[in-house]
Formats: sequence, C-alpha cells, structure tokens
Amino acid sequence: MSNAERLRPHQHSTGVSRRELLQVGYSGLMGVGLAQVAGQRAVAAPRTPKSLVIVFLTGAASHHDTFDMKPDAPAEIRGEFKQIATSIPGYQICEHLPKLAERAHRYAVIRSLSHGDNNHLMSTHHVLTGEKQPGGFFDKVASRDDWPGYSAALQFLQPQNTGIPCGVNLPTFLREGPLTWPGQHAGFLGPNSDPWQITGDPNKPEFRVDALSLSPGLDVSRLGQRHSLLNEVNRQQARFGEAAQSLRLQNDQELALSLLTSSRLAEAFQLNRETDAVRDRYGRTTTGQSLLLARRLIESGVRVVQANIGRVQTWDNHGNIFPTLKNILLPPVDQGVSALLDDLQESGRLEDTLVMMLGEFGRTPKINAQQGRDHWGPCFFALFAGAGVRPGQVIGRSDEIGAYPVTRAFSPNDVGATVYHVLGIPPDTEVRDRLNRPVRLNRGDVIESLFTGAAV
Repeated sequence: MSNAERLRPHQHSTGVSRRELLQVGYSGLMGVGLAQVAGQRAVAAPRTPKSLVIVFLTGAASHHDTFDMKPDAPAEIRGEFKQIATSIPGYQICEHLPKLAERAHRYAVIRSLSHGDNNHLMSTHHVLTGEKQPGGFFDKVASRDDWPGYSAALQFLQPQNTGIPCGVNLPTFLREGPLTWPGQHAGFLGPNSDPWQITGDPNKPEFRVDALSLSPGLDVSRLGQRHSLLNEVNRQQARFGEAAQSLRLQNDQELALSLLTSSRLAEAFQLNRETDAVRDRYGRTTTGQSLLLARRLIESGVRVVQANIGRVQTWDNHGNIFPTLKNILLPPVDQGVSALLDDLQESGRLEDTLVMMLGEFGRTPKINAQQGRDHWGPCFFALFAGAGVRPGQVIGRSDEIGAYPVTRAFSPNDVGATVYHVLGIPPDTEVRDRLNRPVRLNRGDVIESLFTGAAV
C-alpha cells in the first residue's frame, strides 16, 4: 500500500445545523423495551468505590498537535505548533498546553490507541462503551441494541439506591439533526440504567437544572404528601395502558422524587457556592465550569460524570485547525483539566477518581488543502490520571509521522476493560441482551502498564 493510500482521509459533511436536546427522559427516544436481566451476575463492590470523570473531546482531537507531536516530520505532517518541555523528563507537548505540561507528573499518556473505523458515531460508541456497535454501519444512530455506556453498566450491576444516579452526562447531548450519537445511554440494559443527561451551560448565570429544583411554593414536607397521592394514582393507572410504559413512568417519578429530596446532589449544581477564585481557576468558560461541576458531582456521590468538551464534533477540525486549536479549543481544556487535577489531588480524591481524556479517534498525519486534518482511527491518544494510575509515564509510541503504533496497540475494548477494572466490575461479567442471550460485558484486556509502569 502506498503512503498516499495509507493517508487517504475519510471525508464527511453533515450540512446540518447543530441543536441541543434536553435529555431528562431521553430514553423515550430510544424506545421503552427493557433489557432481559435473568441470570444477572452479582459483582462485589470494591473496598473503596472508585469514580470516573470522562473528558470527552467530541469530534476527535489531533494527536499530532497536542500530546504526540512530530517535530522532525515534514511541514505538512508536523504542523504549525512548537513543543514545550513537560515535568516528565524528555517528553514534550504542544506549546498551547502549558498548564498540562507543568502537571505531566500527575497523569499518564497513551500514544498507541488504535481501531479500524473512521466514522464519528460508530467510533464514539466504541470508545464510550468499550465494545463495537452491534451491526454498525456509517452514521448508525443510537438504539436499544447498543452496548451500555460505563455508567449504565455500573447502574445496572451496582445500583446505589441512594437517590443519586450513578451517571451524569453534561453539558450537551450529542445529537445533530437526525443523528443521535450512540454510547450515551444504557443500550440493551434498558432505560432504567440510562445516565442523566444535563443540557445547559454552567458558565451562564442563569444555569440551573429544573429536574433538581423544587417548584415555587413546594417544600420537602409537601413532597411527601404528594408522593402518597402519586402512589395511589399510579396504582389506579396500573389498571390501564401498557404495563411497561406504566412501569417506566413510575420509575422516572421515583427517581425524580429522590433527586428532589437529595440536598447533597441539588447543592452540587449550585456553582455559586464556590469562591470566585476557584471558578476563575477553572476558567469562566463552558469547558472550565463543566469540569468544576463534574468535580462537585463526584463529591456528591455520582460515580461517573462525562463532560462533553464542546458541542457535537467540536474537535472535528477538517479546516483551519491551527487557529481553532490555538484560540478556541486548547486554552480552556488546558486550564480546566489542570484545575480539576489540582483540586482532586489537594482534596485526596484523585486516589479514588479516574480522570480519562480522549476523543473517538485521531487525525490524519497529512494536513489537507483546507489546512485541517481528517478522520484517523489507526492511531490516537488518551490521558489517564488517578485511581491507581502510575503518573508521569508515557505509554506507547507511534511511527515517525503519527500514522500507526510501533509498540503494542491498545483498542477501545482495552480502555473499557480498564475502566471497568477501576470501577470494580470484572470485564468478563455476564449480562443479557434484549434477546436474553448471555454476553460478556467487555472483551478487552486491562491496560496493566497504566498501573504497573511496565514498559510495553
């Protein structure tokens, strides 16, 4: 295969305006079928429950222009940015990530992630669930046949029963026109395991989450009275309509009630409880305040928070990649993720919280005619910190143009196995799909070098 064939980009164009969708109750879009749960395997909780913050760079950030730079490659490969030293001797990253460069001793970087797909939707499913999308094809939208996301599996296997959901996704829902990104919900495990979807910019003064706020004039004592009335209505309603739909309504109502009466969770959304200095440290941006909110949700007891950095495909820089990264995308991530790592470290929570930053794939080595980079699944990066990850290491290496790994390649399945390992769920746990067939939750291998520091 010639170099031209190897580097031929996958082109895409949606031509559709971007929209947000309020996703409390999102499961209705995906259908109301419940997963078959017979034979569910019990999983012992870890001695110290671990949490997860996913910093998802939706659209896929360029590894060449961030954490796997190629300064000795030709100009059409190396790009416009310079390298700067990090706190890891001999490792350099992009000049527009100075705060993360100073904190490289607090995280590990993998530069040899790889899979064989270049489609946003299918690749997002693969990365956010640890498994390939069943029956996947170009732009296959989300369905209840999909694999569950990490928080959904946690909710299914280790429900907290505290009134606090296992998973929250924020601040945007990945949907564009007719396309709904898979990997954001519980898939075949059913809507009762879906994470809560919060849409809204936490950087705006008017930010609030209606699902966690009492209506005017409604207090907790009156909620108890209404709950009794609600139970009676539901008992009567059970005589009518479809049983599955009624069950779903009752479950939503019970969860809504527990959320409303959980002051700990409701307070997590009140960012004004933080000092101006703390909020400024994260950055007065959607990215910065979303990461601050993620930290507060973890502190409130939410186990998995996914922060989508940017709207749908923000990092999908097919053109003008360098000014976009320099002026818009990299500075907020540098500031917000650095502040998150600092806070978790200082509070002692980094030991029990895995921070994982990645996109769905990488970008092509060769810069295109529009001064951008196209889709590239064969090689990309991820950053990991906390929860037993041995910090200050760089795992894996790509070739001289960042096209393919030259050391062991790790797949999204391996990322998934690693996440489940941290969350205290054996990756080989058996669950049942919608046809009641036993399936293994994950078929990857834990990336042991993240925790041992052994060379790969």
